[in-house]
Amino acid sequence: MIQDQNSDKRLSRFLAHAGIASRRHAEELIASGRVQVNGVTITTQGTRINPDTDIVLLDRKPVRTPSKHVYLLLNKPIGYVSTAHDPQGRPTVLDLLPAELRALRVYPVGRLDIDSAGLLLLTNDGDFALHVTHPRYSMQKHYHALVQGCPSESSLRALRRGVTIVEDKGLSHKTAPAQVHFLRIAGTDCWLSLTIHEGRKRQVRRMLAAIGHPVLELIRVGIGPIELGDMPVGKWRFLNDEELKALQGHPHTS
Repeated sequence: MIQDQNSDKRLSRFLAHAGIASRRHAEELIASGRVQVNGVTITTQGTRINPDTDIVLLDRKPVRTPSKHVYLLLNKPIGYVSTAHDPQGRPTVLDLLPAELRALRVYPVGRLDIDSAGLLLLTNDGDFALHVTHPRYSMQKHYHALVQGCPSESSLRALRRGVTIVEDKGLSHKTAPAQVHFLRIAGTDCWLSLTIHEGRKRQVRRMLAAIGHPVLELIRVGIGPIELGDMPVGKWRFLNDEELKALQGHPHTS
């Protein structure tokens, strides 16, 4: 572990570049004692290594950087979990990818609930994943939601101001203002369009429940400048260069 400032790299960043996880998740792996460098278990954040000479193990298996980075857009179906591995044995979004892509150790960027559908990005580039999900960049997320009943204009104004939601463990959170408008009527229910820049767990569902109109169906139709378009459910494609540049509108930080 070194060393020469021209060749060293933070251990968490190295793990992210290797497609192990996002940088924040990589820090959790380090803190839990699952990472070794040259036979020594590392739990200290900020440790720097030389990728050319140091041997890094995760769960006693060598970590190698991928031969190339890939960036994918997937139209996630309902019933798939947004993780690389599920302890409960449920289908994961990686099951929708061919073996050659799974071999590159791609993983989901951010989360999309098992009972939600729509646009999900996947990559093996940890810096890219951090950039897209970090609150610093306020990447907007766009949704279409079928809700029970039809909210009044005052209820929509409440969403535009921010509402208080109850999160896990009973904690309360006042949401940031959302962009919201009607799309269409569906019998006694209606479809809404919502745009938020926060990424809290089940946030859209909790926001709409807070105004008394539970979500019946939720589809993410965009992230930042990227749109789902007419991509069939369960299918994927590579992001093109223009889309990558649009997502990387702010420089990465080390």
